[in-house]
Amino acid sequence: VLLPLITHKKRVLTFGSYEIYKKSLLNRFPNVKPAFIYALSAILGDVTGSGWLCPSEVMKQQLQAGIYPSMSEAIKGIWKKGGVGGFYQGFTGGLARDVPFRVAQLTTFEVTKSLYLRAKQRKSSADDDSVSLSSLEAAICGAAAGSFSAAITNPLDRIKTLMMTDTTNAYGGSVAACASKILKDEGLGGLFAGVVPRVGYIAPSVCIFFVTYELVQQKMKKSD
Repeated sequence: VLLPLITHKKRVLTFGSYEIYKKSLLNRFPNVKPAFIYALSAILGDVTGSGWLCPSEVMKQQLQAGIYPSMSEAIKGIWKKGGVGGFYQGFTGGLARDVPFRVAQLTTFEVTKSLYLRAKQRKSSADDDSVSLSSLEAAICGAAAGSFSAAITNPLDRIKTLMMTDTTNAYGGSVAACASKILKDEGLGGLFAGVVPRVGYIAPSVCIFFVTYELVQQKMKKSD
């Protein structure tokens, strides 16, 4: 129960800081293409939240791998083996997966949303502020963002999982070493193992998230 709560707090921190970074950077650099601002804001937002997520991810992965029977045993075992650093095992691998995922996810959503709203505005001849996404339109943009980001970051997810469950240092302890071993043992296809279930799992959740995300943002704009 605790691990999902920790993960949700990380998402709140990531997306909350993303919005703060995005607004600040758009105001400060009005002549820079928005897509670059979205990408930079996504990087900063994800790095902000990753320090919170990594320990819970390490515990979750090692519990799922059967290394420890319970969360309390996982905490004791990880602390005994590596201290604080043990909870950040695979941290670079997590960043290598999460930062590109968040950049792809948020940039794809923002760009798709922007293009869709422009087309919608031209058809309706309405003002910029009065045009918004419906729940269905937000779902479509969210599904596109979720599917694309999940598919292209699958290799990084595989590397991160192997690094976090690698208690014998069989994968070298670095992103490059882990990727090299996967390619040597399994070929290029090894990096895309599990891509279909990953997309099937992530795309719907991202879709639902962005529907809620848009509704909350629209309500906040109306209340201002």
